[in-house]
Amino acid sequence: MRSTYSEATVRLYHLDHEAEGGAAETLMYGTFAEAMAMASQQPEHVQAGLFLATDNDVVAYLDLVES
Repeated sequence: MRSTYSEATVRLYHLDHEAEGGAAETLMYGTFAEAMAMASQQPEHVQAGLFLATDNDVVAYLDLVES
């Protein structure tokens, strides 16, 4: 993810792989720091489907936490 500074504007969304077609639900638009805080509060099964999108990149939440 190229825009990882704490004030970068991101979209935090959950991609439900079990729903037909893989439904995406936006949880919030805000700063990278806010999105990471909100994502960390989600249950583990939800965290597995979380993604952060900037204007130029998308990354899985767990990839950010694990790196």
